[in-house]
Amino acid sequence: MALRSIIFALLAFAFFATHDLIVKFLGGSYSPVQLIFFSSLMSFPLVTAMLMRDPTEGNLRPVNPWWVAARTLASVSAALCVFYAFSNLPLSQVYALLFAMPLLITVLSVPILGEKVGIHRWGAVVLGLCGVLVVLRPGSADLELGHLAGLMAALCSSFASVVVRRIGRQERSVVLMLYPLALNFLIMGSALAFVYKPMPIEHLGLVGLIAVSAFVAGLFLIAAYRAGEAAVVAPMQYSQIIWATIFGYTLFNETLDSATLIGTSLIILSGIYIVWRESRGRSNNTPVLRTRQRNQSPGAINISPFLRKKP
Repeated sequence: MALRSIIFALLAFAFFATHDLIVKFLGGSYSPVQLIFFSSLMSFPLVTAMLMRDPTEGNLRPVNPWWVAARTLASVSAALCVFYAFSNLPLSQVYALLFAMPLLITVLSVPILGEKVGIHRWGAVVLGLCGVLVVLRPGSADLELGHLAGLMAALCSSFASVVVRRIGRQERSVVLMLYPLALNFLIMGSALAFVYKPMPIEHLGLVGLIAVSAFVAGLFLIAAYRAGEAAVVAPMQYSQIIWATIFGYTLFNETLDSATLIGTSLIILSGIYIVWRESRGRSNNTPVLRTRQRNQSPGAINISPFLRKKP
C-alpha cells in the first residue's frame, strides 16, 4: 500500500508540475488574469461532473460564511500570485517559496486552529525561514515583484488550507470547491477587458491542459492519501523541484544556482522534519499532515471532503 501511495503521489505532483510548466510558458505572452479566467472557465465542467456525485443534501449557503469568504478570497489571491510568480521567476525559485507552506501552516495553526506547537517544530520553522532568506538573498540580489508574489501565494494558500481544516467537516464539498472557482471567474472576467490578447487555438488548448492537469493531479492526490499515510504522501511534493530543474534547464535555459539549492534544501529539510514530528505518536496536533491542499490553481480539487473518513 505504501508503494501505491508513493506512486500516486509522484504522479499527482508530476501533473502539478506540468500545470506549472504550461502556466510559465503561456505567462510569457498573456496576463495571469487572462490565464486564470480561461482555466476557470474550462475547469467548470470537470468540477461540476465530480460534484454531481456528492450525495450530501443541502444548498449552496455556507455554514460558516465569514470563514468561507476569507478562504475564497485567499484562494483567488493565491492563484493570481502563483500564476504571476511562475510567469516571471525561474521554476525552481517559485517552488522554493511554495515549499515554505508547511512552515506557514504550522504558524497559522496556532491562532486559527488553537494548535500547540513545541520547540522542535518552532525550530524547524526558523530553519525553513532562514532557507527562504537564502533563496531571496536580500541585499545581494535584485528582488522582484515575482518573489513577493511567490511568498504571498504560499501564505494565502496556507491560510486557505488551514481554514479548510477548521470548517471542512461542516461545509459541503460543493461550497468549498465552487465558491473559489466562481469568484476567480467573476473577478478575472471583470478585469479581462484591460489585459485581453487574442489567443490562437493551440494556446487555448494549452489553457485547457492547465485545467485538466490540476484536476487529474487532484484525483491522483486523493488516491494517494486513500492508499497510504499522510506522512508518506506529504514529502512527495518536493519531487516538484526535480521537474523544475529538468523543465527549467531544457525549456527555459534556467539553472539551479547555489543559493537557491542551499535555501531549498533547508526549506525541504525543515518541512520533512515537521512532517516527521507530527507523524510520531498519536497526537491530534498535526496541522501539516491534516492539511492536504494545493490552492494555487482555480481548477484544483478540494480534496479534504473526499478524505473525511481518514484521520
